[in-house]
Amino acid sequence: MSTLYIHTPQIGEGLFIQHGFSTIINAAAIGKNCWINHQVTIGFTNSTDCPTIMDNVTIYAGAKVLGGIVVGDNAIVGANAVVVKDVPQDCTVVGIPARIIKKNGRPIQHFETLCD
Repeated sequence: MSTLYIHTPQIGEGLFIQHGFSTIINAAAIGKNCWINHQVTIGFTNSTDCPTIMDNVTIYAGAKVLGGIVVGDNAIVGANAVVVKDVPQDCTVVGIPARIIKKNGRPIQHFETLCD
């Protein structure tokens, strides 16, 4: 698609891009078996800082993942979430700014903000 832009030097096997319309991917690296939906932006916050996406990460439609952060293994980034801090492995994050709503597949009692 003419609106799908990928500038990522290292991409693991099994990357799946669901509807690449208006999707921009500027990551330092993307791990294995990741799923990225449409209208996602993965990119820089300055001229050098861009995200690293680890293995088995799902990023849903409209999400923004920005800066020199790491999205951990098996993480899920909810639709339209804005992620500017590291996401621990096995967590689900949603919202603006993104906050943790699940750890290890289990809902948590009180939403946790992402660590600095």
